[in-house]
Amino acid sequence: MSEFRIHHDVNELLSLLHVRGGDGAEGYIDLLQKHRTPYVTTTVSAHSAKVKLAEFSKTPEDFLRKYEELKSKNVRNLDPLVYLLSKLCEDKETLQFLQQNAKDRSESSANTTTTTSYSVPPTSTKMSMQELDELRKKLGNVTASSNAPLPAEVTRKMLRDKHNKKNPTQPNPVFPNWVYDRPALIGDFITSPTPAADPAVAIGTLPLPSQEQALVEDLLFVLIGVDGRDVTAQPVLGRQNRSFIVDATLDMSIKELVNRILPVASYYSTITRFIEEKSSFEYGQVNHALTAAMRTLMKEYLILVTQLEHLQRQGLLTLQKLWFYIQPTMRTMEILASIASSVDKGECMGGSTLSFLHDRTFNYTGDSQAQELCLYLTKAASVPYFEILEKWIYRGIIRDPYSEFMVEEHELQKEKIQEDYNDKYWDQRYTIVQHRIPSFLQKMADKILSTGKYLNVVRECGRDVTCPDAKEVLYTLKERAYVEQIEKAYNYASKVLLDFLMEEKELVSRLRSIKHYFLMDKGDFFVHFMDLTEEELKKPVDDIVPPRLEALLELALRMSTANTDPFKDDLKIDLMPHDVITQLLRVLAIETKQEKAIINAEQADVALSGLEAFSFDYIVKWPLSLIINRKALTRYQMLFRHMFYCKHVERLLCNVWITNKDFKEYSLHSAKWFSAAFALRQRMLNFVQNIQYYMMFEVMEPTWHVMENNLKTASNIDDVLCHHTSFLDNCLKDCMLTNPELLRIFSKLMSVCVMFTNCMQRFTQSMRLDRLSQQEALDGPPAPSEEAEKKRQTKFLPEPADAVLSDAGLEVTIGKFDGNFSTLLLDLLDKLSIYSTNDCEHSMISIIYRLDFNGFYTERLEKMAIERSQKAAA
Repeated sequence: MSEFRIHHDVNELLSLLHVRGGDGAEGYIDLLQKHRTPYVTTTVSAHSAKVKLAEFSKTPEDFLRKYEELKSKNVRNLDPLVYLLSKLCEDKETLQFLQQNAKDRSESSANTTTTTSYSVPPTSTKMSMQELDELRKKLGNVTASSNAPLPAEVTRKMLRDKHNKKNPTQPNPVFPNWVYDRPALIGDFITSPTPAADPAVAIGTLPLPSQEQALVEDLLFVLIGVDGRDVTAQPVLGRQNRSFIVDATLDMSIKELVNRILPVASYYSTITRFIEEKSSFEYGQVNHALTAAMRTLMKEYLILVTQLEHLQRQGLLTLQKLWFYIQPTMRTMEILASIASSVDKGECMGGSTLSFLHDRTFNYTGDSQAQELCLYLTKAASVPYFEILEKWIYRGIIRDPYSEFMVEEHELQKEKIQEDYNDKYWDQRYTIVQHRIPSFLQKMADKILSTGKYLNVVRECGRDVTCPDAKEVLYTLKERAYVEQIEKAYNYASKVLLDFLMEEKELVSRLRSIKHYFLMDKGDFFVHFMDLTEEELKKPVDDIVPPRLEALLELALRMSTANTDPFKDDLKIDLMPHDVITQLLRVLAIETKQEKAIINAEQADVALSGLEAFSFDYIVKWPLSLIINRKALTRYQMLFRHMFYCKHVERLLCNVWITNKDFKEYSLHSAKWFSAAFALRQRMLNFVQNIQYYMMFEVMEPTWHVMENNLKTASNIDDVLCHHTSFLDNCLKDCMLTNPELLRIFSKLMSVCVMFTNCMQRFTQSMRLDRLSQQEALDGPPAPSEEAEKKRQTKFLPEPADAVLSDAGLEVTIGKFDGNFSTLLLDLLDKLSIYSTNDCEHSMISIIYRLDFNGFYTERLEKMAIERSQKAAA
């Protein structure tokens, strides 16, 4: 069962039971997924469960009758449901809750439920016969309306409309009306509403030999669907079995023998009606093949009746001989009629018809003749289904004109993989329809789906593929025969697509190219690029000209070792509408309580700088877009933006270090704040560099090598997808991008670092202005170039800078920065220790060891842990 199906079923069950509060659907979904078995349980022994439920039921006969009715309709998963219900009956607590829940729901719906009322005359007055007949008709209509089957014309129209809606370009063909308007063409009994005229002489008055001869002749007619003089057929409603009326004056011994033979005529009527109905185009090729096989058997039956008629005309056929000769056929006709009724009641088509025939074949294991008959029908009915299967697993083509095959095709465009984040081409282009899977192919359903999908991808790339081991698939009771053929086709398709992607399309080289840029693998390229685009990325995002950034990117690529990358031209610039923290929080808040709050809290008028909005994008073409789809690229972008911003903060702190060298010209080293600022900047730089080292060398590189090794041993494209997705998910998780709490603390730490660098840069600018002013006082008017420099620096000097220019102001400001940074860093280390212990995220422990390499924070962290445990105990 897929994750989506579990979500859907749990939510639907909770809504049906009107259950609210508690852990909600998510808690139950997690519980189910943890206890889900990796294999599929197809059969459950339901006999003991059925007996247990019958004993528990207040009306056991009704329960057993309903069970047999559903069983005859070939309802899927009936036995597992009965088994589940029997287990629920054993759990008294659950049973009590369900009973109370049913009582509450019935009380709450009592006020809203409306019932159909009929006007009944008062009991004090007498009802006339006409009123009684009308009331009887109304009551009969009410009771029969729910059980009455739809007319064949309505059913055909519904099936036709359903098919034409799904396949508007391939409408179903339709038989002309005269096929249905001429009952004499059907071969079944033609019953008239008016009873036949009474014969001149009652058959009971004739001698016994004459009665027997007359009845033999009548029965030969009745056995081929024609009314006799003394044996006539009754009209049937819906799916009822045909019944007959025998002349009441007939001798009792002859009448008893006639009644023994008449079930064969009833079976013939049922089979004939089934053949005629299911031969319509709307019921699909499997039912067509089944009816064709039945029609072949009916020809043999008619030959037998013809031979009996030949004996009757020679005067050699008596009722006893007729009863003797018809014995072998009686069992065959009974089985055929039973199959026809069950397929009709279950409204089976395609795979469900084959499932029923397969199960029926196995049920007749002790009866060799019946099993051989069912095996013949199943083989014949499976031929068109296996033809569709062969085209799918050998060539990757679906030709399913009547929507019977287990794999269904949806109209999705492969070009949208690069455009739409939520487009699930690989998962939704071809899907499995559960009720169309024959039970004998249930275990192979996933491999059948994957085999055709693999070949289809190669075909859409313009290459014609055909499996070299292609053989005709035939139904057999020994499943291993066609299982081996499906396995061979699957192995071939996996190898063809994998070789096509790995060798011809160079998938691993493409992934390495993406790693160079999105995971910052090429260090010299990023130094060149950030030097070239520094001034441009400082501007607001609306003022940035993308072609200029593209030109600078091209220049950086040509000037660095990235020039050797054959796929460098596929790298593009992308300016995002949100900064990386907002993007990550929005992704993490999807389908949670915080989703609306985060969306409402966003300020649309906040102007992003180019640096905050900057990201790379990558052009990927079909079929590599199956692996490197929009979802994967979005993950790469989040990792890149996170690391790019860290690199930017590191550059800012390094620039502060460079400007600190200018302070040697002044006597600032004696000021109290200078050493504190120097130490704080060094702590910040140590933090940022260690975080970068951890992400690049302790998370991404080892995870990348694991993925690369896994790709070498991958046997199919699904394994490649799984390994690639797992690589990205592990990188996001270990880089602290999937935990909102850690992400917020990290974002605040980065903000403190940026504000500190801005403050120091403002101070540096003011010191340079002072120096220019002093030089002007000593040397006279400044040169034009110096005047321009002064104006430029004054332009970038904010107004509030004067407040922090004094020694006391600087000391207080740097103290605040130090306090905020230390508090946030301790909070981060504390949260990391909690998550690494509780969630077993051991890779995050290395961050603590790196940032607290000399035990500077150890004592304070232990104190925080003690306080937390005391609060928990209280």
